Amino acid sequence: MNRLRLTKTIIFLAALVPLERLVWKALHDGLGANPIEVITHSTGDWTLILVLTTLSITPLRRITRQYWLIGVRRMIGLFAFFYATLHFLTYIWLDKFFNLHEMVKDVAKRPFITVGFSAFVLLIPLALTSTKGWIGRLGGKNWQRLHRLIYFTGILAVVHYTWLVKADLRKPIEYGVVLSLLLLYRAGVWFSEKASEKASEKSKHPAIPAPARNPL
Repeated sequence: MNRLRLTKTIIFLAALVPLERLVWKALHDGLGANPIEVITHSTGDWTLILVLTTLSITPLRRITRQYWLIGVRRMIGLFAFFYATLHFLTYIWLDKFFNLHEMVKDVAKRPFITVGFSAFVLLIPLALTSTKGWIGRLGGKNWQRLHRLIYFTGILAVVHYTWLVKADLRKPIEYGVVLSLLLLYRAGVWFSEKASEKASEKSKHPAIPAPARNPL
């Protein structure tokens, strides 16, 4: 078994551990007095953790030059969508019992729900186009542009968490700091690439010196 396949197997099993813990607690009355809140927070936390992990793959790959890491990014991203779906289902099913009227009232009263739902919606096209077939259909550059939505997902998710907890902001701040560092890294790479492109253009088309004036 090569390194990439072994790593994928480990990631797959590890990514299921939070769900297994929730199921185990549910079967052994370990979710406390408010099980819906425990499930909501756990699935939300793991969604954010996995989104940030997905975003960290590219800088980690470039810094360490372990280029095989790109092969695990899609799996981690799909697990982020999986936990986001569980998080969303916990709200509309276990909390609101698919009561549309109650959900509309909740959205009007609690803006953090709208922000969280927006983050979830942005993840849907990323999950649907994560296959090699879609990469071919969209073309490499268009696919990369579409998947930059993950940065907006991360921003909205952090805002959602911050507005949700209100008082104890330690976790949202931690997530926000990590996301900010990743965004700064991405911005630095973008500016560096643009500077390299300009330098390359100048080298291809050097400035033509002005003709010397004839002496009188």
